[in-house]
Amino acid sequence: MGGNFIGRNQDCHQGVYGMATKDVFNFAQSIHSNLKLTISASFFEIYSGKVFDLLANKAKLSVLEDAKQQIQIVGLTEKLVQSPNEVLQLISKGNVARTFGQTAANTYSSRSHAIFQIILRPSNRKNTVFGKLSLIDLAGNERGVDTASTDRHTRMEGAEINKSLLALKECIRALSLKQSHLPFRMSKLTQVLKDSFVGTNSRTCMIAMISPGVSSCEHSLNTLRYANRVKELVAGDLPTNREDPIVDDRTISEDLANFHQVVSELQIAEDKMVKNHQDLITQLNTVTKKGQSLLKMSNIVDYDQEQYCVAWDNLLTNTINTLNKAKQIGMDFKSKLVKEEKLSRKTRNK
Repeated sequence: MGGNFIGRNQDCHQGVYGMATKDVFNFAQSIHSNLKLTISASFFEIYSGKVFDLLANKAKLSVLEDAKQQIQIVGLTEKLVQSPNEVLQLISKGNVARTFGQTAANTYSSRSHAIFQIILRPSNRKNTVFGKLSLIDLAGNERGVDTASTDRHTRMEGAEINKSLLALKECIRALSLKQSHLPFRMSKLTQVLKDSFVGTNSRTCMIAMISPGVSSCEHSLNTLRYANRVKELVAGDLPTNREDPIVDDRTISEDLANFHQVVSELQIAEDKMVKNHQDLITQLNTVTKKGQSLLKMSNIVDYDQEQYCVAWDNLLTNTINTLNKAKQIGMDFKSKLVKEEKLSRKTRNK
């Protein structure tokens, strides 16, 4: 998105970020100056199916759908900006926080999808959105052969990236074919970008980046195939019986499809266990307080022994049930880890 790169550092002034920002301010301050529009910005990343605020120390965010079926990112930081330079400073701050890693192709490679948004609102109607520009820097896809022999973290990282890119293409396919069901829930990426596709005045443009290096030939071809499919789908009126096995998503191997499914199940199990862990800590604190209260009761000279015994027995029974449930959730997560490892080993041995 920027003009110049040194390692993971990025100069945004001459890139898409810089030029788009200047256009937005020109639009707001010259063309529509009579509306007195305020301009604000937010910056977040989607990494391994989770959303993090790049302007708030990578705070984890929740994505919810409201009663109007609008996607809301709860707790996302939104900063008022007065000039293009202020916007670029926010982008630089966010890029420093963004998740990077080493891949087979690059020493510094973005491992997350980064979404920078510029929001315009009328100054007299702060809750009304006049317009929004979303700039999405997609993480590069990973070939299974490049990640099959790596650790689980890297395998899941690559699988999640590939799954979300496939989901993005499936949403564009469904839109172009005017299908009644749009699969936005296939990934967190397509879920948060829902309004970019279904809004009555929405416009979408995709820019594909390739390398002139011979060593990146296969990666470049894959990118061009992806872009070619997206370009054709957006045009609409595509013959649905066209045969093109090279770019058809149905050519995805059964093993890869199974791996994507296992990764999704593993992420769901992980989220469930973490949520249960949080709830368990709260519940155990409550148990401790109730236990202390019962202990005080036993210090009373003429306390009701039967009442004390029944209350203590109920407290222990409920606590044991809670711990057993937590253990079962943990065992389920562990079984998903084993399943992922076995499938990955099977893929490596082929």
